[in-house]
Amino acid sequence: MTDFNQNFERELSWEDEITVDGSSFIELEPGDYQFTVTNFERARHTPNPQNPGKLPACNKAIVTVSIDTAEGSKSMKHNLFLHSFTEGMLSAFFGAIGRKKHGEPLRMNWNNIIGAKGVARIGKRQGTGNYADQKFDDIKSMIYADEVDWTKVLNANVQPSTPQASVPPQQPQAPQQPYQQPQQDIPQAPVQPQAPQQGSFFEGNTTNIPPQQAMPQQPQPQAPTSGGFGGF
Repeated sequence: MTDFNQNFERELSWEDEITVDGSSFIELEPGDYQFTVTNFERARHTPNPQNPGKLPACNKAIVTVSIDTAEGSKSMKHNLFLHSFTEGMLSAFFGAIGRKKHGEPLRMNWNNIIGAKGVARIGKRQGTGNYADQKFDDIKSMIYADEVDWTKVLNANVQPSTPQASVPPQQPQAPQQPYQQPQQDIPQAPVQPQAPQQGSFFEGNTTNIPPQQAMPQQPQPQAPTSGGFGGF
């Protein structure tokens, strides 16, 4: 029970003991990388009063992507401003994840981007303030899905570092035989005796009457053997 409480995510007090080291920092070489969208936040861009820049106040999408490398997985955030001034960046993002094609309009749907994959071009960004002497990885642009040169994607052959759900192996199946509908013995209806027809009795019925049931022949009247009436 104590181990569970120690491993459970919780707020730390000022005097708590800490033992977990931070994860190693992964620095990317500039180039093209495949990414997976892992999170999305709706935010608001508010210009700095001292340095407002060209972009006025507008909605902002904070997209978190994960890039798998041989050293591990690197998480990066990418800001997308919902303004006509940066509409090209929005089109590039949805084009990179395969939702938009060149020259075709698209109604943005942010609810189904989690898990989408695409390719982005990673560069370096100069730090500011206390970090002015350092450079950080930065998403310079998104590449439309139909424009990706996979020979230049640096992590194209890297397996995802996050465990994938295992699929149980399928049992070998016997080859299926073509289905044949079973034949059923249909009982034959008994032959009903037929009433004799006008004319010859055997006409059309000879095959249905056994030989032993043939009707006896009627004796034919014989002509008298003696000539005339001389016998009287």
